Amino acid sequence: MGTTTTTTEPGGARGAPVPQRLLAAATRLFAERGYDRTSVQDVVEAAGVTKGALYHYFGSKDDLLYEVYARMLRLQQRRLDEVAASGGPVEERLRAAAADVVVTTIENLDDAMIFFRSMHQLSPEKSRRVRAERRRYHERFRALVEEGQRTGVFTAAVPADLVVDHHFGSVHHLGTWYRADGPLTPRQIAGHLADLLLRALRP
Repeated sequence: MGTTTTTTEPGGARGAPVPQRLLAAATRLFAERGYDRTSVQDVVEAAGVTKGALYHYFGSKDDLLYEVYARMLRLQQRRLDEVAASGGPVEERLRAAAADVVVTTIENLDDAMIFFRSMHQLSPEKSRRVRAERRRYHERFRALVEEGQRTGVFTAAVPADLVVDHHFGSVHHLGTWYRADGPLTPRQIAGHLADLLLRALRP
């Protein structure tokens, strides 16, 4: 990706970085129309830039789809790394990590839903890259479970992999039922799901 610059082209906020405008337009259109039914021309018109600008920063529509998800995954990975390395009791770190992935997924729900609907349309190289990045995240999360199991804080009766798959299955299911006008806030939902995880791990 090239160096971020600003622009005053029509169709976008004056001074907004071009990559940011392209990603915002792509996210909205992919969510509304679907990846298949959104063309490069649709994205550049919505962002108020030229096709040349898109190809300079992203190279292709495939690159945009990858970046829609990758930006959320980078945020989640950074926050998980911070929580895991914070040095507090393992049950507190795991609860914080379990809640954070729920909150950040809800806050970026369009990104997550676009990706899960359209991941199969990524190029093989980008699909491998995303899978590797997701695997790194899951492994760091699993390491917290395993740490608690080794030290006797968590039960070892359930394999750590199954624990992780169960929690992330709940996270991936959020898009099918979460509503912004529902009775629970994102943080309340995150707290409930994190508490369920911790209760399941009690010795």
